Amino acid sequence: MIDKKEQAELLLEAMPYIKKYQDKYLVIKYGGNAMTSEELKAGVMRDLTLLRFVGIKVVLVHGGGPEISQTLSRMGIESRFVGGLRHTDKETAEVVRMVLSGKVNKELVHNLGRLGCKAVGLSGIDGMLLRCEKESEELGYVGRITSVTPDVICDCLNAGYLPVISTVGCDDEGNIYNVNADTAAAAIAGTLKAESLVLMTDIRGLLENKDDPESLIKKVYVSDVPALIQKGIITGGMIPKINCCKNAIRDGVNRVFIIDGRVNHSIILELLSDEGFGTMFVKGD
Repeated sequence: MIDKKEQAELLLEAMPYIKKYQDKYLVIKYGGNAMTSEELKAGVMRDLTLLRFVGIKVVLVHGGGPEISQTLSRMGIESRFVGGLRHTDKETAEVVRMVLSGKVNKELVHNLGRLGCKAVGLSGIDGMLLRCEKESEELGYVGRITSVTPDVICDCLNAGYLPVISTVGCDDEGNIYNVNADTAAAAIAGTLKAESLVLMTDIRGLLENKDDPESLIKKVYVSDVPALIQKGIITGGMIPKINCCKNAIRDGVNRVFIIDGRVNHSIILELLSDEGFGTMFVKGD
């Protein structure tokens, strides 16, 4: 149990970080185990509510892969993946929209509302937020983002709401696209010129040795990423995730963090403390 003096010291430690983010945009990509565990989900909702209450312009971008897979299975539709991305035909795209925008999104909005945080559910379709084209014919209706129109996000924030965005997109012909949540969060953060982007994952961050969780690399300059790939430190599924980090920094985001969503209150531990928690990506000196 933390005593009153320790509580005061923690608040004082957080104060300069709160000041740094005051009235700035903070985009958080939410997924992984933090989304499937009720205990972790409750912690994330409390973290977001606190950040909103202290004046930070929080934007939550979420996926929901497990929920999509479960729904497709119940409907007798087989999930098929190509290079780690879900092959999405027109029928599957409609299921993705139904699950992400109709179920997962509204549950998150409801959970935030119960804590007193005014939240509103959006998708990449609302206000033509995420315009897309096909990533490839092989993947079907998996979307490559061609433009981001952030007006609906800014309108919600200016009205005092926390936008909760499901990652489906569209084109001018009425097609619906399944969009990777990391990619969508990076594109939205870049368009907003956010102070920070936080990607919640199921690992501690970037590890120098993938088999040693204690080999966390705390800070990475994006100019060093090609060398880290060449050395085999960045491999497999981390390559597209870190490319999202690079893209966000290139588009004007000051910092990008990869943090472990399996740890309760990992967002607060990363953003509002001296020690830090995951891996931070920055442009360079």
